[in-house]
Amino acid sequence: MNFADDTESALVFAASLVNTARGGGELLPDQEELTRFLDTDKWTGRRDGTQSELDAVRTLRPRLRQFWEVTEVDDAVAVVNTLLAESGAQPRLARHDDLGWHLHVTADDAPLVDRMAAEAAMGVLDLIRTGEFSRLQWCTAPDCDAVLVDLSRNRSKRYCDTGNCGNRANVAAYRARKSVG
Repeated sequence: MNFADDTESALVFAASLVNTARGGGELLPDQEELTRFLDTDKWTGRRDGTQSELDAVRTLRPRLRQFWEVTEVDDAVAVVNTLLAESGAQPRLARHDDLGWHLHVTADDAPLVDRMAAEAAMGVLDLIRTGEFSRLQWCTAPDCDAVLVDLSRNRSKRYCDTGNCGNRANVAAYRARKSVG
């Protein structure tokens, strides 16, 4: 299934944000790292650059992680609706930079955490309404607790994008085959 570019972007960003707190580590230790993280994803709009903004983003991560933890779509719907209501979502079409028409869910001057929550919720909303919620998955590497979004056509993505989980699994499988033969 093909999703709109802004849906895919929101889902991948949500997974990336969730994965900044995995394995007991903190990958957003300070405002500078948050700025780098946002710049990598080309986030536009208001950024306060404060400790309270960083704390709010960190607090959002476990709420987004709920999308991967729930087992019933109805539970995910409740999270989507709560995030949209709390963020003051007011969807509108926007065009800037080289992106063409795409969806903005909150005002550009809304707090960063509200924009993040609303974007993630809208991405998951699209998965739910198209019957594709199962595309939110966990990395299958035995020593990884990262989340992923399987956007492949044949639903074959098994490993996260946080490191080398796929490479390590392929090398281990190769070595296992060689040791048998």
